[in-house]
Amino acid sequence: MQSEYSIWYRNIEESILPTCEELGIGLVPFSPLGRGYLTGKVDETTSFDSRDIRSHNPRFTPEALRANRVVIELLEKIALQKGGTPAQIALAWLLAQKPWIVPIPGSRKLERLDENLGSLKIEMTPDDLNQIDETMAQIKVVGDRY
Repeated sequence: MQSEYSIWYRNIEESILPTCEELGIGLVPFSPLGRGYLTGKVDETTSFDSRDIRSHNPRFTPEALRANRVVIELLEKIALQKGGTPAQIALAWLLAQKPWIVPIPGSRKLERLDENLGSLKIEMTPDDLNQIDETMAQIKVVGDRY
């Protein structure tokens, strides 16, 4: 099955993920890096071409990008501890959820592909996952998904 799933979009956890597990269905999350936001390389000063879906996305207004910075700060904190990048932590988090969850991050540049592959070397401990869950439970992500 393919569905959006990432640290900042987790709505499928209550019903879809348990159903997938019960039926033995794998999940291929799209937008595992939140359309690039979870890389930490997008901020309120970033502008998007009018053909870019993010130019019309409520999560990518300057106000939402500024408000959601707390998510990046969490990823940066863990990345610093693990010797990785925010993108690698976001992908490592997904990979640590279930063995049948395999994200498909988009990459336009070879260095981004290399960075994404680096997430495979990052071990997320139960403490790391709990820290992310507890922190994200306190964060209200600003802006609708679409």
